[in-house]
Amino acid sequence: MAEIEFGALATQCLDRRIPDRETLEKEALAWAHKRNKARKTVHWTFTKNAAREKLKNKYPMLEN
Repeated sequence: MAEIEFGALATQCLDRRIPDRETLEKEALAWAHKRNKARKTVHWTFTKNAAREKLKNKYPMLEN
């Protein structure tokens, strides 16, 4: 989820030159406020069972 949020921040807010740290902080906080107000969510398509199947050789203790 963090990578998704960082990607959104990069494309929606940091896609231009920002002259100083103060402006960066102001812009990032404004973006975060807008994003939180919109209540953006993540819709997972990778299920727990799919993860267990894919990673079963890495984590054998999860086998049933």
